[in-house]
Amino acid sequence: MADFGMSDQELEQMYQEVILEAARDPHGRVPEDRPGSPAPHDGVTMKVEHGYCVPAESQQFNPTCGDHATIHVEVSDGTDGRPKAIRRIVWQGDGCSISQASLSVMVDLVQGRSVEEAMHLAEEFHSLMESRGAGIQNEDAEEELGDAVVFQGVSKYPMRIKCALLGWEGMKASVAQALTDMDKEKEQA
Repeated sequence: MADFGMSDQELEQMYQEVILEAARDPHGRVPEDRPGSPAPHDGVTMKVEHGYCVPAESQQFNPTCGDHATIHVEVSDGTDGRPKAIRRIVWQGDGCSISQASLSVMVDLVQGRSVEEAMHLAEEFHSLMESRGAGIQNEDAEEELGDAVVFQGVSKYPMRIKCALLGWEGMKASVAQALTDMDKEKEQA
């Protein structure tokens, strides 16, 4: 990973700041539907917004620390002339700053991407998490992951890796469910 001319300690501090900022202002998060929960500030809800999309969601739970998230996707069915893609991804949940920040960064990376691109990014993120702090030795992969490279430090701590992967696993499961539902709809047509 690029060191930007900084010491290891300075890099670690910068990465922690990025993670904390993403956790404080998580992208794609919608409030849970509970009495007393605030209304979504941007009008985003957990319902389908695109007629040519198939919705799906996945609930993820990390029993180690209690993080939980429901990831909702809308995957285009390809009838709009473009490849099947994640047209919308939002989530609900609570957890540590690592899981919340990872969900936020993931939303920024996969929203609007083709299913193939999103799955590729998930693979690259998994590789980063498997690096045990060494990072990815491929500059193209680093560039593709963008802000997600800050989780390299997290990969040093096996108990925290699950926190960082929670949202990514939910995204993959949600997309897989949407694709399965698309296939069922085609069979019934």
